[in-house]
Amino acid sequence: MKVDNFNGKLPPDVAAQVGNTQVSYPEGFDTVVSGYDFAACDGKVNFDKMLSEDSLSTGLQATMFGRAIAELKRMIEAKLNGSLTEEEIKKQREIPTDNWQPTPCTIFLSYTSNLISGGTRESLRYLVQHKMVDCISSTAGGIEEDFIKCLIPSTVGTFELAGKDMFEKKLNRNGNIVLSLKHYALFEDWVIPIYDQMLKEQDEGTKWTPSTFIHRLGKEINNPESVYYWAWKNNIPVFCPPLTDGGIGDLLFFHSFKHDGRTISMDIVQDVQRIMEVAVKSKHTAFFLLGGGVAKHHVLNANAMRHGGRYSVYVNTAQEFDGCDSGAPPDEAVTWGKIHVKAKPVKVFAEASLVLPLLIAQTFFKYQGEFEKLLPKDD
Repeated sequence: MKVDNFNGKLPPDVAAQVGNTQVSYPEGFDTVVSGYDFAACDGKVNFDKMLSEDSLSTGLQATMFGRAIAELKRMIEAKLNGSLTEEEIKKQREIPTDNWQPTPCTIFLSYTSNLISGGTRESLRYLVQHKMVDCISSTAGGIEEDFIKCLIPSTVGTFELAGKDMFEKKLNRNGNIVLSLKHYALFEDWVIPIYDQMLKEQDEGTKWTPSTFIHRLGKEINNPESVYYWAWKNNIPVFCPPLTDGGIGDLLFFHSFKHDGRTISMDIVQDVQRIMEVAVKSKHTAFFLLGGGVAKHHVLNANAMRHGGRYSVYVNTAQEFDGCDSGAPPDEAVTWGKIHVKAKPVKVFAEASLVLPLLIAQTFFKYQGEFEKLLPKDD
């Protein structure tokens, strides 16, 4: 078999194209790709270096994760270290939320119901318990399942559990998390007497909105395991336009049979006005948006009233090819004035249960002592 000799030199026309061409990288694109080196860690993993410093140079979604940490720190420092003029304080005092505490940067948190169903609930509760966020947007399941978990725990199953078998056993599956009809029966036993009292108060002149309804349930649950107990205690408004799209709505339907077709009425328009006033009257706004859907868009839409937020981090797995807002990247929000044109938003393509605890560990957790100074003083 004949083998051609090769002297290691490329033909001149090829050599001109590969290996010998001077490359000039644009500014900001000269970081050498490298990741965390376990061989050099001397038997002890440096998680701060791995998650914050080395993730930035790893590439792919690790780099976006590192950028999200940097952006979250920027919004936190804007909140903790910023200043307010007397006029700005006066303006925020007009926000129609009980005991609103003026802040240089209002942080909006949004999340979908699966994050309350899962163990990420504890991470979300941590943020609310320490008043690290100022305003919340969620979905129906993201409200009711917090209260249900105070009454009975859910358990871990598998994604492969057969629907027919589970139905016959009165079990429900949320991904690989298992609930049962007992969960909702206990919730009914707890919440219907509260509905009765709220209806009585409505007859006496009280006007309910989804946010005041959630505020009341947070007070009634009186359980420090609850996200909304801490939202009530720390005067953090919780908005949920689709509040009736779940067990809460089902039980409002059943409740009406006790009262000749009457039950609690809720004014969603008043809540729209309220969240928009929070956005418009804040000095600066920031977003930490977990998942998509109405929870995400409710925050973004409110901030279009002020030409957008200054700081933004998205965490979701949705893509933009179908035109849904869940998958819309931050730059699309810029076109609507929902994110400010001078902002530096970040989107991490990741499932939040994987990355949320890590993001909090590298950001909010490190500022806990400073946030505790903002907590309401107990009488």
